[in-house]
Amino acid sequence: MESKARRLEKIDQNVLWHPFTQMRDYGRIPPLIIEEGKGSYVKDIYGRWYLDGVSSLWVNVHGHRKKEVDQAIVRQIGKIAHSTLLGISNVPAIELAEQLMKIAPRGLAKVFYSDNGSTAVEVALKMAFQFWKQSSKKDPKKKKFIALTNGYHGDTIGSVSVGGIDLFHGTYKPLLFPTFRVASPYCYRCSLRRAYPSCRVECLNLLEKTMKKHHAEVAALILEPMVQGAGGMIVFPKGYLKEARFLCNKYHILMIADEVATGFGRTGKMFACEHEKVSPDLMAISKGISAGYLPLAATLTTEGIYQAFLGEAQELKTFYHGHSYTGNPLACCAALASLELFKQERILEALPSKIQFLKRELRRFYQILVVGDIRQKGLMVGIELVADRKKKTPFPMEAKVGLKIVLEARKRGVIIRPLGDVMVLMPPLSITKEELKRLTQVVFDSTEAVLS
Repeated sequence: MESKARRLEKIDQNVLWHPFTQMRDYGRIPPLIIEEGKGSYVKDIYGRWYLDGVSSLWVNVHGHRKKEVDQAIVRQIGKIAHSTLLGISNVPAIELAEQLMKIAPRGLAKVFYSDNGSTAVEVALKMAFQFWKQSSKKDPKKKKFIALTNGYHGDTIGSVSVGGIDLFHGTYKPLLFPTFRVASPYCYRCSLRRAYPSCRVECLNLLEKTMKKHHAEVAALILEPMVQGAGGMIVFPKGYLKEARFLCNKYHILMIADEVATGFGRTGKMFACEHEKVSPDLMAISKGISAGYLPLAATLTTEGIYQAFLGEAQELKTFYHGHSYTGNPLACCAALASLELFKQERILEALPSKIQFLKRELRRFYQILVVGDIRQKGLMVGIELVADRKKKTPFPMEAKVGLKIVLEARKRGVIIRPLGDVMVLMPPLSITKEELKRLTQVVFDSTEAVLS
């Protein structure tokens, strides 16, 4: 009789289409199917445990099966699982909005819920566009956006339109609205062939040049503050974010901060904007908001933007946007429990020592000749592998270097997922130093085993 595990593997390979996965490659290797988790670990259907080195795709915060979050969801499900937010409200959504306002960057005053990072960005884009059509600063010509190369803001058509990664977005160009793109501050591969810090962040001149030329038609600048996640864990040089905020003010352009990946402690602060004391006009949050339990997102904005949408029905100022599961009570309860844990367990206060420990562990990766650059902000890490360190030559795509290292690490009991040939580490904030040691050791050994 066929075992349940074998049956699940067959169904998985015959029926499921996995996201961001070349299914031909997937069909050539034994699938990894997870059925349980605890702390920083997940267990597959054969009983093998793995260290979760990427927080189940950057969402898990306090570890799997965190008692306090589990219990909060159970209590809520005993009351109601879902109630629409269209025209009525629910208790957890209200309470979470209040707590978000307590921790958000100064100036943000309103919370608009959605379901995931892409929709949170989509909401921000539409709000910015509509704001300029109907606010007291009415300027309907301002309907375009400035975005950075290597930026990633989601998979919906609007969020892809402001994305800057051809690998992910190039196929859909005929569907997208035009966006002004500016080179990102990718110091390792500087488009200006300069070196930081002697360059004095010259890439900001490119941003100002675009703003100066096009500000009359630009509604907003969108960027991932401090770290471009899916672009390869590209860490901004000091001062870039703060100066970008200054330029937005100077040229009367709204700033949209996409904190989907960087929010909720990932960079060492609750939000990455805090590193340079920046307050955006709109901020998209998701991923870690519910501690990796349930789909939830929000777009935070200012009172001034909110006011532009107030009016009589016939004025058609309403923000006609929403989702069936907007403000879902179960997800909001998980988020509330997570924020309470940030306070009770002093999560942010415990991060600096872990961040420094991880920094020390990462230094030795330069012993591996194929390691070109190591980028870290908080517990977000990207290790860029190159075929030639001196020339910074990438490996050919067909070499599948990242995939090979992932599979080697899996054999050694660690789950990671690369961005091309950038090896990504983004563990739960609750990870211990001993677990960090194991994570880095396995990735080091796996990289050596594949490429030495």
